[in-house]
Amino acid sequence: MSDEPDNPFKGTPFEAMFQQFSGAAGAGGAPDLNAIFAQVQQLLSGSGDGRPVNWDLAKDIARKTVSAAGDRSVTPTDTDRVADAVRLAEHWLDEATTLPEASTTSAAWSRAEWVENTLPVWQTVVDPVAEHVAGAMGNALPAEAQQLAGPMAGMLRQLGGSIFGAQVGQALGELAGEVVSSSDIGLPLGPTGQAVLLPDNVAKFAEGLGLTDEDVRLYLALREVAHQRLYAGVPWLRQHLLAAVADYAAGIEVDTGKIERAMADIDPQNPEAMQEALAGGLFEPEDSEQQKAALVRLETALALVEGWVDDVVRQATKERMPAAVQLSETVRRRRAAGGPAEQTFATLVGLQLRPRRLRDAANLWAAVRDARGVAGRDELWSHPDLLPSAGDLDDPIGFAQHAGELADIDITDFLPDDDSSDTPKQEGDDGNDPGTAK
Repeated sequence: MSDEPDNPFKGTPFEAMFQQFSGAAGAGGAPDLNAIFAQVQQLLSGSGDGRPVNWDLAKDIARKTVSAAGDRSVTPTDTDRVADAVRLAEHWLDEATTLPEASTTSAAWSRAEWVENTLPVWQTVVDPVAEHVAGAMGNALPAEAQQLAGPMAGMLRQLGGSIFGAQVGQALGELAGEVVSSSDIGLPLGPTGQAVLLPDNVAKFAEGLGLTDEDVRLYLALREVAHQRLYAGVPWLRQHLLAAVADYAAGIEVDTGKIERAMADIDPQNPEAMQEALAGGLFEPEDSEQQKAALVRLETALALVEGWVDDVVRQATKERMPAAVQLSETVRRRRAAGGPAEQTFATLVGLQLRPRRLRDAANLWAAVRDARGVAGRDELWSHPDLLPSAGDLDDPIGFAQHAGELADIDITDFLPDDDSSDTPKQEGDDGNDPGTAK
């Protein structure tokens, strides 16, 4: 008769983990579940409220990461300089876009303030992905094992939330040392109507450029204000991006073999080693066709946002700021190179924070402006079905010529039949390619 205790996870990715934990056996060699749960619980202290990501832990780690790297409090002088730059930026943009002024206030943030104030949006972005990963882990157990393993499965879900929280917190802390504004990565992370710069990161951005602080601050304020105008003037855009993230999450497929291999190497007496083993790409989702399609939609939308901002700022500065050409190229190189925090997010949830086709999108918007003028360019944001598709980025001139035909289209043709609904039609609902202009 085997001395090995009955393993409710037998034949599942969690079998190796149970064998490791069952070293804490009771009388007769049977597994001491209380001891097993006590060991796991040590890894779950303060692991949140049942959400797929332990956001309390994420915020704590992000704040500690920021503090370790150095973070001074902003001064009244910082606030005044940002306010002056934002006011001038709004004035310059009036001639470069038809979208109205949207920044009712301005602010200078420390890195810790960026973490605190952007966390709600990060929750919206990351939670759907983490939720599907957690569900995929639970589904790795066969039905007959789930009932026996209920308590352990619940703890594994908590453990996943803690590991997600730790990784997200580390990435947010690193990003806080890189971003120069609330919209620096394209997503609308800050409060609506508030233009925000991070003075210390603006100074870091300016190092080695040989330009005045005023030019650098104004240029980055122009980009921030342009983002604010776009998100305020295109009310469906925020949900459009978040829906693409949710679509991506729905297609997640977890590599259960990777879970099994990670579990086999875990030492339950060493929480740090356990977290390291689990964090080493365990939650990196596999690519599926649904994921790939959703990622294309998301990356295209982000590229269109950033490309439009590039074109607007280029027009606003071309007669006023000779340094803008150098600053524009610096922004592009910085985005193309990315950073360690971006790689963390790419590994964790498969999302690229920087659009890969920014230059193509900027060229497309410039071509549309040449063909239809500023108003014609901005009108394409009136509905998601009018936006260029990923394929259109391959042929900016062709799209610009075709876009001239859109001037005669009645936009009401694109609106829902039910006037009471304020939710735009989602991409793909009618069988057409997402984002393709009609």
